[in-house]
Amino acid sequence: MDETEFWEIVDGTREAAGGDPEDHADLLVQRLAQSDPDAVLDFARHFEARYNRAYRWDLWGAAWVLLGGASDDAFEYFRCWLIGQGREVFEGALHDPDSLADLLDDFDEEVDGDGEELGYAADEAYEQLTGTVAPDLGLPPAPAEPAGTPLDLEDDTALARAYPKLWDRFA
Repeated sequence: MDETEFWEIVDGTREAAGGDPEDHADLLVQRLAQSDPDAVLDFARHFEARYNRAYRWDLWGAAWVLLGGASDDAFEYFRCWLIGQGREVFEGALHDPDSLADLLDDFDEEVDGDGEELGYAADEAYEQLTGTVAPDLGLPPAPAEPAGTPLDLEDDTALARAYPKLWDRFA
């Protein structure tokens, strides 16, 4: 599976789910379960690589503004959700986290920003196909700390300065 196919699967299942993260995860599991186990593992590798790329302080700050705070777990689920938003939103956020203010049409912190179930979709599909737990993906270990310069996530002034568009729209 190449990167284009990965994003086509993400986009197609998100659109079919009407953007609802839980429905998106269910449809993603169904879609992946129609593939062969190797394709599911390829999808999992693509997902995990992007998940690890998004482990950055500047994205954590953006998640903090969008969600009104973001614990370790909340940031994990946010990164899954961010991948679920598709290539344009994901890559745009990596390029400039403040651009999420322009890239997101709507954002409801009660529903959006939490894609925990998306993070399990490939594992569930693999288990449905094989009856076994997915093997190690052979990727480098996840970083122990977020990349970039740490932010004081409790400092509203610093967050407003770092994310002026997000702060104006969502804080």
